[in-house]
Amino acid sequence: MSDWKLKTPVAFFIFKRPDTTEKVFLEIAKAKPPKLFVVADGPREDKPGEAQACAAARAIITRVDWDCEVLTNFSDVNIGGPRRFPSGLDWVFNQVEEAIILEDDCFPHPTFFRFCEELLERYRDDERVAMLSGDNFRFGRKRTAYSYYFSRYTHIWGWATWRRAWKNYDAGMKAWPEIRDGGWLHDFLDDKRAVRYWSGIFNDIYTGKRNHWDYRWTFTCWQHGALTILPNVNLVSNIGFGEYATNTKGENIFSAMKTEPMEFPLIHPPFLLRDSEADTFTERNLFPNTTFTSELKGILYNFLVKIGIK
Repeated sequence: MSDWKLKTPVAFFIFKRPDTTEKVFLEIAKAKPPKLFVVADGPREDKPGEAQACAAARAIITRVDWDCEVLTNFSDVNIGGPRRFPSGLDWVFNQVEEAIILEDDCFPHPTFFRFCEELLERYRDDERVAMLSGDNFRFGRKRTAYSYYFSRYTHIWGWATWRRAWKNYDAGMKAWPEIRDGGWLHDFLDDKRAVRYWSGIFNDIYTGKRNHWDYRWTFTCWQHGALTILPNVNLVSNIGFGEYATNTKGENIFSAMKTEPMEFPLIHPPFLLRDSEADTFTERNLFPNTTFTSELKGILYNFLVKIGIK
């Protein structure tokens, strides 16, 4: 790693948590990206103290002390995550062809940055791949000796993508009615439980019952038949679970997961095929469409903490 130097821009999304923002910023500082995009949402008027918290998080960015072009996109008003993330990524990819993307609670292993950069270059022009992630939710299970595998799941706790992929993002999910009514999700997922789960998610997003940009991104990638690269070890830990989180209020087995170093040189798989076994494991353990739902796992996790096993 001593001779390697990061050349890829980093996009850093922050909001109101200076504590986690500082921790992630210090890891970015170690990697010393030559260009740092910082996107911040504004405070909510009905949340006392949030303006001060937002200001404290933004102040951390002034501590950049390496040779770096810092570009900021700070909103004066609260836009909300479902709009702030896509608008921020639009802003980033209007200026660069590719970027590594981190949120203020996604704590990366130092090797995450090199992993992203090397694979951004390798698959830059391969439209079969939409993104790569630093997340591995298989808890040490490995099927091959390769450094990564291909998945349909778009994990975004530390990820990277290209302008050519992000330009496909469709917030309106215009193709959903045809895909839904034509039974295409059955062909794609080949699992009745998964079809029920994802049909419910996508229909709620389409009809406005839910508002999550990341599900829209998942739908975009699936619509285009594009894959995600996932590492064979976990490279990012979500340190933001808790009462101050926007979406991850309660701790569970996916909070503050242990990270491991990626070994270099990377060992590339000689084929570009989705690992269906790994995806089945993810489907049954990360998404609440089987007996062991995420909620039940969270209850189990908290119980194990109380009795001293975790």
